[in-house]
Amino acid sequence: MPADRLRVEVAGRTLELSNLDKVLYPAAGFTKGEVIDYYTRVAPVLLPHLSDRALTRIRFPNGVDGGSFFEKNAPAATPSWVRTETLPAPGSTKGRESIDYVVADELPTLVWLANLAALELHTPQWRIGAYPDMMVVDLDPGPPAGLRQCCRVALLMRDRLADDGIDSYPKTSGKKGMQLSCPIAGTQPADVVSGYARRIAQELERASPKLIVSKMARKLRAGKVFIDWSQNSAAKTTVAPYSLRAQPVPSVSTPLTWTEVEAGGAGKRPSVRPYTAAEVLTRVAEQGDLLAPLLTGGPELPG
Repeated sequence: MPADRLRVEVAGRTLELSNLDKVLYPAAGFTKGEVIDYYTRVAPVLLPHLSDRALTRIRFPNGVDGGSFFEKNAPAATPSWVRTETLPAPGSTKGRESIDYVVADELPTLVWLANLAALELHTPQWRIGAYPDMMVVDLDPGPPAGLRQCCRVALLMRDRLADDGIDSYPKTSGKKGMQLSCPIAGTQPADVVSGYARRIAQELERASPKLIVSKMARKLRAGKVFIDWSQNSAAKTTVAPYSLRAQPVPSVSTPLTWTEVEAGGAGKRPSVRPYTAAEVLTRVAEQGDLLAPLLTGGPELPG
């Protein structure tokens, strides 16, 4: 075996890892071996959020400063033990009628993906063969707005959703914004979920027009937070909690407490910010999975 390759056993599967010293985050000196180590250690809280969901990956074979590509189809030489599901691909840019998606249900699959430099992991709001069991709203700040303004909007959204009996759970995007995830019953199609999210976003925009915008046009976003309700389209995906992001440092889409969001909205220190892989592992050790309630289902959305 070449010197840059290492054969390992992971939960009963044999994998060949390569180029472990290759730096994937040059500004931080963070290597592929450290990426694999992070995903291995965070797997107990990450895998339940990936389970039974079609996985889209963003791969960075030459690191975050090199080129990247989205990958939905299972790559060539996918091991036979990796779960794949053939699903329709409406609107595929490559004209495909279906895609063989990878489903990351177990640790060996996660390690295999990390070895392919699949840094970012994105999932839809639905599990395979089912209606959405989660509603997501993406909070995207238009400069000079930032995470402080996102926190303020998140609190407004939380309180409005609570009026309808909908619980919401915040996380950072790992970049400049935030997302709120809401467990729902899984009995309503994506267009109903998206329509409800749009309705609430428009309502909040009318109440706080200087802070919130619900329209997608970028020219309207300066200094405001765009509530992206369209994340609930059946064709859309959202970065998974605990996924790495392709930033100069290995930042992570990080679950938050509402206490942290309240402090962030008030500008208190320490404020909400992008957290690194090492910080997230510490947070998980101390707090467990703050998004565990997403896994147990929720109510139907009101009509």
